[in-house]
Amino acid sequence: MPFLNEMLNESSRKRLEHERLAAENEGAAVPAQSLGSAAIESRYRFDVDGIMAAVRSEILGQDEALAALERALRIVRADIADPRRPLHTALFLGPTGVGKTEMVRALARALHGDADAFCRIDMNTLAQEHYAAALTGAPPGYVGSKEGTTLFDQSLIEGSIGKPGIVLFDELEKASDEVVQALLNVFDNGRLTVASGERTYSFRNSLVFMTSNLGAKRIQAHERAKSRWPRRLLPPSPQRDRRVLTKLAEHELLRRFTPEFVNRIDTITVFNWLDKGILGALIDMEIQRINRRLAKHGVTLHLGPAVKQYIVRIGFDRKFGARSLRRVIRQHVEAPLAVFLLNELQRSDSPQKLEAYLEAVSVKFRHEGT
Repeated sequence: MPFLNEMLNESSRKRLEHERLAAENEGAAVPAQSLGSAAIESRYRFDVDGIMAAVRSEILGQDEALAALERALRIVRADIADPRRPLHTALFLGPTGVGKTEMVRALARALHGDADAFCRIDMNTLAQEHYAAALTGAPPGYVGSKEGTTLFDQSLIEGSIGKPGIVLFDELEKASDEVVQALLNVFDNGRLTVASGERTYSFRNSLVFMTSNLGAKRIQAHERAKSRWPRRLLPPSPQRDRRVLTKLAEHELLRRFTPEFVNRIDTITVFNWLDKGILGALIDMEIQRINRRLAKHGVTLHLGPAVKQYIVRIGFDRKFGARSLRRVIRQHVEAPLAVFLLNELQRSDSPQKLEAYLEAVSVKFRHEGT
């Protein structure tokens, strides 16, 4: 049927032209098909290498998780994901404070320019059975059923032209079984229809992430056992140790969730415990964030080696990860710095005054660290 084929070709041409014009209006890159005969045809326009460089600058010590994220982004960028499901569904397992949620924030910042540009659902708020309506909407006959109100933000789920949306289900293991069951349909066909049937949310242009602390206690026990005699005499290879950790986490995962739920997840990544060797870099990262907030005061904060060593010594706790480090920085760096800004800087904005104050703080740290 030549006439029908011509109509289909013309429709396809118009669609591609519409996407090209929309991308130019948005300031995105020109679609791949106009870049040359060797380029692929894709509706997505983002630089995977640039995004991953930005994410890697914020997430330390999680090489396997970063590699899994990069593989997922390349599949999306090539536009070869299943069009009837979410673009990618990933589960991050591991202890608290190791960067699971922070990785999603870093991705949102690199992809959309805003660390909060994703739909976040805190599953601990859906722990009770009767709270399932907050996710799926009120059933017919109940208050709010016609409105179809849920916790989802449709604009953040759907993303924009050339860029996928991002959804995070945080602390998945705390959700009720009814809420977990509702997610099956999302993972299966990329859609969620509210209980009243009045509205349908599409996740087919979304990257779906989940985080969980399942298996953290068993992993912690495994790490402690490695440091005891006689196992410390024959430490396992990194590859073998990684397989053991993954098996421990997946065992706990299957105890909590059904196989049909786990089977719908594209990638399951176990995050590493924070290694003491990267704590200095984490402190530098926190100081950079403080300096961005200090820019409005015309002040820059620098910490000497003695101060950093003191923070590492009292702030490193493997059970709490980077969060314990941030608490120590808030208590021992931000608090005295705030005193200076509120008192000393009001009387004198001299940089020498600030340097003298910080040196005094550093001497205090060195004294306490002896």
